[in-house]
Amino acid sequence: MPQRLQVYETPEIAVTFDPAKCKHTGICLRGLSAVFDVRRKRWVRPEAASAEEVAAQVARCPSGALQAYGPGEFEREEEGKA
Repeated sequence: MPQRLQVYETPEIAVTFDPAKCKHTGICLRGLSAVFDVRRKRWVRPEAASAEEVAAQVARCPSGALQAYGPGEFEREEEGKA
């Protein structure tokens, strides 16, 4: 069973994480540890930094597992729809 896309949102930014794509380089953790911390249950907290800082760090993700979206850019897919 494929792992689900994880979504973390604030009014300013939405961050998605696709576990199937992650290469576990740790770049996100080392670059912005206030936002990215795997020791927490909710390991991505985009509210812990500015939307610009979060987007800049997400852009450094080498696998593309992390993606950032501005207000209104990300729409959740409905269950059962492709």
